[in-house]
Amino acid sequence: MWDEFNIKTFPAETIVYRDGVFCPDLSTIENVEFNKKYDKPVHIIYVGEIKDNCNLDINISVDNQPIFLSVNVKNKKPAFLNIFIKNAGKKSDFRGHVMLQNYDNLKFNCTAEHTAPDSTILVKTKLLAYKNTISKLSGTAIIDKNCTGVNSDIAFSALSDKTARIEFMPAQRIHAVPNTADHSASIYQPSASQIEYLREAGLTGAEVDNALKEAFLNDFSLF
Repeated sequence: MWDEFNIKTFPAETIVYRDGVFCPDLSTIENVEFNKKYDKPVHIIYVGEIKDNCNLDINISVDNQPIFLSVNVKNKKPAFLNIFIKNAGKKSDFRGHVMLQNYDNLKFNCTAEHTAPDSTILVKTKLLAYKNTISKLSGTAIIDKNCTGVNSDIAFSALSDKTARIEFMPAQRIHAVPNTADHSASIYQPSASQIEYLREAGLTGAEVDNALKEAFLNDFSLF
């Protein structure tokens, strides 16, 4: 997974999707409906090339379960990726890193619903938007009534070509007092000093662009 998709793996129960298709030979769990507690963390890996409509539903119904999501996908045709996360497990901890590379027309939606107190859903999404592309990214965090003490964060950031069009649509529906509830969207712009440093190191213009793209996609700080 690291060599092909830049996905870090660790000791965990796994659920793997390639090109939007479930891969039972790479998975140790048959589905993403968690109705039992696993001794190890659960790692959901969603990689490859997508097109048309792709959906990933993650339903957490057990307490104290750590779950990680790693998404690394690209689209060369129009595509819609929808990720729905429902955490009904008290003190269950969900953390997701999503990397999107758009070569055409891409719509992405992430809905994160807390239905249990003291639950966590943290999702960071990065978009690399290429020339003349259209990207629409939406995210909704929902904290249901009586779900106090939750930690919620849906964050978007993008690095794009000057000709790319990007639309962010964040939303929050909070019906209980959370521990934390954050939501953000930003456009990354490399500084002049960063570009100059790379040029002084002997990189060509194209090599500088590639280095900045790699740094942007790989710089995922831990929650």
